[in-house]
Amino acid sequence: MNMNLSVHHSGAYSLFFGTLANEKRLAIMNVLRKKPLCVSEICAKTGFEQTLVSHHLKMLEYHGMVFVKREGKYKYFSLNEKTIHPLLDLIDAHMRQYCCKIMEGIR
Repeated sequence: MNMNLSVHHSGAYSLFFGTLANEKRLAIMNVLRKKPLCVSEICAKTGFEQTLVSHHLKMLEYHGMVFVKREGKYKYFSLNEKTIHPLLDLIDAHMRQYCCKIMEGIR
């Protein structure tokens, strides 16, 4: 990795991984992996309050991790299929191979 690029973008790394590091945002992104949902559907699937979901969706949208599309009076949120969905798939594979085993005391 180019050191100048790394130093220059270190704030962006912190921003990106800080956004991913929140358990509630991860839960919201995981329910959006299957299909776009409106806020009330996300609330039903996660058990989170509407204000909390809306707050986290606003942050995820701002960082380009989810997109919003208005259909009538509803806004449907979808996971960024180009970058975030494949990234979550890679993270899942890594966790299965390493992290889950560590948590089970196998590794």
